Amino acid sequence: MRRMRIFVLFGLMLIPFILNSCAPKSEFIKNGEIKRTIAPQVVGEKDIMATGIGAADPAIENKTQRLAMSRNAAIVQAQYEMLTIVKGVTLTGGITVANAMETDSLLASKINAEIKGAEIVKTEWTADDGCVVTLKLPKRRLKAMGLKMIN
Repeated sequence: MRRMRIFVLFGLMLIPFILNSCAPKSEFIKNGEIKRTIAPQVVGEKDIMATGIGAADPAIENKTQRLAMSRNAAIVQAQYEMLTIVKGVTLTGGITVANAMETDSLLASKINAEIKGAEIVKTEWTADDGCVVTLKLPKRRLKAMGLKMIN
């Protein structure tokens, strides 16, 4: 019986170490602070990724409200970054998506809707309740709209 108690206590002491070693490493935050260098945008083979950083008004006393506000601000910033990336994509024929959006308002509204529906793949908070959000938009969703992308 005594051995069993010792075994259980030893096991309980190991749980924090196991959980910390299994936790995913933060890409943008270290020791509660945003890293000095981050790669906020990635255009991959299959996806477009964008990162946004948001902060809340420190005068708000409710921590939950600060976290929600900083997350919302980070999402909006990431959507803006993603729109910037998408507008710069070159289509067959040599025009950019931005040029195509200027002449086709339906295309512009579809692209805006796709960006608003981008998947949130990561949300990280800093020690001061700021937030970093990473969004992912599969290129196939843009191709489904009829966009023939070169890059």
